[in-house]
Amino acid sequence: NASGTLLATIDYITIASEGNASDFGDTTVAKQKADGFASTTRGVYGGGTVSGTINVIEYVTIGSTGNGTDFGDLTVARADPATFSSSTRGIFAGGDSSGGGTANEVIDYVTIASAGNATDFGDLLSATRDAAGCSSKTRGLIGGGYQTGGTTVIQYVTIASTGNATDFGDLTGSGKANFAACSNVHGGIS
Repeated sequence: NASGTLLATIDYITIASEGNASDFGDTTVAKQKADGFASTTRGVYGGGTVSGTINVIEYVTIGSTGNGTDFGDLTVARADPATFSSSTRGIFAGGDSSGGGTANEVIDYVTIASAGNATDFGDLLSATRDAAGCSSKTRGLIGGGYQTGGTTVIQYVTIASTGNATDFGDLTGSGKANFAACSNVHGGIS
């Protein structure tokens, strides 16, 4: 939270109706700067910082409230990875591997329906932290972030097949970091 206190709280909202968030449960470890993705039945989140970066991946079953459950581990401990998914595979790309601003280029993936450790997917074009991710059903984009400074680079991967990221194009303006992304299978917004 804003005071720097690590929280274990998981909240939820019903997207179709306006209103305040409700308590869903708690994560297994109080942390900050974890990121995640979801299928229609399971939400998965991983990484973050406690007293340094962690490699823990957890999941919840979206249809029923409850605490997070251990899913497995990332191949590299990190905070703020860019995340996105198809309905079956989730991706963690880059992130801060030191908790103090050290970017990494590692891309990991998990199969959302079955718990287990992340598997190496490939590498980003260069080490990137604080980027945003969005996806269609088949392609994932990693936009902006910090490399040696703010970057405008957009990278992409094909979610179903492992491999290194490919150049997609550039964002407008100067280098961007810590921005939001969303998609409705047709595009993303930054």
